[in-house]
Amino acid sequence: MALIGYARVSTSEQDAALQLDALRGQGAVRIFEESASGGARERPQLRAAMEYLRPADTLVVWKLDRLARSLSHLLEIATELNHRECGLRSLTEAIDTTNAGGRLIFHVFGALAEFERSMIRERTIAGLAAARARGRKGGRPKALGPERLAVAAALVRDGALTIRQVAAQLGVSEATIYKYMPRPRSATNG
Repeated sequence: MALIGYARVSTSEQDAALQLDALRGQGAVRIFEESASGGARERPQLRAAMEYLRPADTLVVWKLDRLARSLSHLLEIATELNHRECGLRSLTEAIDTTNAGGRLIFHVFGALAEFERSMIRERTIAGLAAARARGRKGGRPKALGPERLAVAAALVRDGALTIRQVAAQLGVSEATIYKYMPRPRSATNG
């Protein structure tokens, strides 16, 4: 049951002394420290701290925003800690998932994150429906519309240009020609 600390500052000009003092004051036996943006998903020292933890250990941070920038990332970390049978303690917010109250707070956070994802999904679906109602179609426009496809077919049928040259003439790849005309030479030239 060891306390393992994690401290992070956003830039190398910042000082982690306040965090380190607080973590040591709580009895952290090992502290992983790094300078990285909170939005960065790849943080080597955070990964090292997570790998160092053993069942019943607790990851201690000075403040939750030192651990993660978004609620979804924070919940991802907390879930991983839970699967590893480890706790999470934030000194500033007085959250400790090793007790019932702390777990309750995290379940509330999880419910809020799920609610947020659902709201985003509903808004996206409503936005797409509204766009369709106005006659807009989603997705990428076709590389060869009906007019350009007719030009491509005529150039292929003429036989003066190779498929590569036809594609270059239309500003598309050879694969696009084959996508729209699966057997361009055999279908048009016998």
